[in-house]
Amino acid sequence: MSTIKFGTDGWRGVIGEDYTSPNVRKVACAIARYVVRAEKPGAGVLVGYDTRFGSKRFARAAAEVVSMAGIPVWVAEKACPSPALSLLVRQRGAAGGIMITASHNPYKWNGVKFKASYGSSALPSIVAQIEKELAKVLADGVPPLPARRDLIQPLDILSPYLETIEKIVDWERIRAAGFRFVVDPMHGAARGLLKELMTRHGVACDEIRGNRDPRFGGVNPEPIEPHVAALRQAMLGGGYDAGLCADGDGDRIGAMDRDGTFITPHQIFSILLWHLAGTRGISGDVAKTFSSTKMLDKIAEKYGRKIFETPIGFKYICELMLERDILLGGEESGGIGTKLYLPERDASVMALLLVEVMAWHRKTLGQLVAQLQAEFGEHHYGRVDLELKPGQKERAIELFSGPKMKNLLEWEVGRREDLDGIKLYLGETGWLMLRASGTEPMLRVYSETTSPAATRRILDEACAVVRGL
Repeated sequence: MSTIKFGTDGWRGVIGEDYTSPNVRKVACAIARYVVRAEKPGAGVLVGYDTRFGSKRFARAAAEVVSMAGIPVWVAEKACPSPALSLLVRQRGAAGGIMITASHNPYKWNGVKFKASYGSSALPSIVAQIEKELAKVLADGVPPLPARRDLIQPLDILSPYLETIEKIVDWERIRAAGFRFVVDPMHGAARGLLKELMTRHGVACDEIRGNRDPRFGGVNPEPIEPHVAALRQAMLGGGYDAGLCADGDGDRIGAMDRDGTFITPHQIFSILLWHLAGTRGISGDVAKTFSSTKMLDKIAEKYGRKIFETPIGFKYICELMLERDILLGGEESGGIGTKLYLPERDASVMALLLVEVMAWHRKTLGQLVAQLQAEFGEHHYGRVDLELKPGQKERAIELFSGPKMKNLLEWEVGRREDLDGIKLYLGETGWLMLRASGTEPMLRVYSETTSPAATRRILDEACAVVRGL
């Protein structure tokens, strides 16, 4: 049972191998023990699930285990996005939420996320307590108690979720702009939601990949290249002004311009910050992870906002959003949250805000990116994930951190930062970053420079150096 590890955003495993009903019950038991000891168990626990294979059944198994501890449980009537569960946990004052999902992982995976009472991912302190309880459960087993089915009730999570998020944007302005949108939930838990809201408010919107498919059409439900090819095909074939995409559990956003150009999460984050801090003048600072674009720093500086940089992981962003006045916080993967809503990532909320920015300025996403690059300089980002032999990633981090690495191609290595991995600044051109995966024999190599060609060359050279170690 050592394969069960309750990490930062829960536990994930391969269905039928380590992800089984008995193991889900063990994790649910650990969460129930935590709730009894550290939260208000009488406030109850909400359970949600995504569109993956077996998710509804696993959600029921988790609910039964929690009920054994005498805790009231409400189970989602239908598949729902993770942020929708987070919202209901907070609105109802629940002790926490259990979300059955493996987010953007391939279809063979499933998982369990815990959403804390404040409506977001569990902070490191909470994770540590749940892991402590899990160790106890793995040693002693789940108590052989009957489920308290009288404590388990169904709950409509989607209706109050839609009612809340539709109030965030200016629908009159969006409707007047006359843009047409296509939404791609990638067969995941966000299906139907944006189309419902836009149609309700008279905005032209179609949806692709909106049916439930536990195999996600054969691609990973992650809203990045190359998994968004279907969205590009729909965009170019239907003459839409923008495409909006969500991952499997609806907390990561992707977007596409009318000509089929993919709009990166860095560009989405930058557009939203420029609009919310600049155009709308909303107060608050910025939180971003170590691997995010430097354009955010320049936008924040223009509008007099502090920028906080964190290690990789939304848990660190969430922590700052709970402690400080953070207008916008996000990560490289497309997980972005705003104080206008929750200290939580939400693809649908960010998509609505993007639609509002387009309507406000009467510009496409590509035009908005071009405007930001004209004002703040060109920022071209790239990332490569290297699968390496044992010891290689450690040797790579040591080399790039040390004094022997003085130059990379024609660029002199300037200062270094080691907040999470190692980042090297290459003069005025940009930066290179290496970060070892904590769970896989993989090294992530990132770069951002002032030109696509420089970014590509730096990534290629860094990867060649690493492979030769």
